Amino acid sequence: MGIGSGIALFVIGAILAFAVNLDLGGVANLQTIGYILMAAGVVIFLISLVFMFRRRSVESTTRSTVDPASGQSVTTRRTSDNGGDPLV
Repeated sequence: MGIGSGIALFVIGAILAFAVNLDLGGVANLQTIGYILMAAGVVIFLISLVFMFRRRSVESTTRSTVDPASGQSVTTRRTSDNGGDPLV
């Protein structure tokens, strides 16, 4: 699920909570279901934002050179994690 799913759940919940006026004879309260869907949409939206901002980028560099004294090939690999500190 992502940001779009959270927004969709929130909108569907808002429609059920505020726009639908239907009596189901005590089987289900659509207004309560709407509030539950709205809360679930907000939670999914916030979790999606947290995961989106916690993504890390990894940069890898490989350099090959020839040692002039011995004539051997030297390969240097460097990896850096640009993710920074986790969200506090």
